[in-house]
Amino acid sequence: MSGVTLEEKIKALQSIEDELPAVLLIHKFPEGGVVHMSQRGCHALGYTLEEIIALGQEYYQRVFNPQDVEDFVPRILELVESPAEEDRIVSFFQQVRLAGREDYEWHLSTTRVFFRDETGLPTHLITCAIPIDPLHHVTSKLKRLLKENTFLRQHQHVFAELTKREKEILRLTALGHSAGEMARELHISEKTVVTHRRNIKSKINAESMYDLTQFAQAFDMI
Repeated sequence: MSGVTLEEKIKALQSIEDELPAVLLIHKFPEGGVVHMSQRGCHALGYTLEEIIALGQEYYQRVFNPQDVEDFVPRILELVESPAEEDRIVSFFQQVRLAGREDYEWHLSTTRVFFRDETGLPTHLITCAIPIDPLHHVTSKLKRLLKENTFLRQHQHVFAELTKREKEILRLTALGHSAGEMARELHISEKTVVTHRRNIKSKINAESMYDLTQFAQAFDMI
């Protein structure tokens, strides 16, 4: 659509957006802020389009779970910093606070570059957000994934401090191996295994086998 203006592209979307089972949003980049949202989305959020535009960056803070933002924003930045690939998209799950709701609602969103300036630099992104039925089986899985991702971020520095041997001991411990089994497999003494295990518990602040297993699972060790 060479030569087509941003306003013309948005107007073309408006002619069909009410027929789509999803919410369409156009964001400014890199400054952020919404320049257009389909009426379906405005109604669900309880704002007028003018109010959403006036919010600027505050829109994201009011509507999205900040824990999700930490996951998908780096992927969107990678998208816009890559060579001009018009068909490239980024898909992600995100939680949105709808009007009159205390809890967030899960959505599956897909983002791509919507408009570029005359030099080819992205100036606007388009996102298509589809609500997920709260009773759908994937919702509970998403909640567990979010909890695990939060745990991973909070303990990344602890994981980095573990030695290679300690990571081996942690993995085998989480898999249920005894000190004797680990000693034979790693060709070290049981006393050394016990010492490593004690040091690991101290480093990751683990008080039970559950804590050790949770840590190992979060870092894909088992």
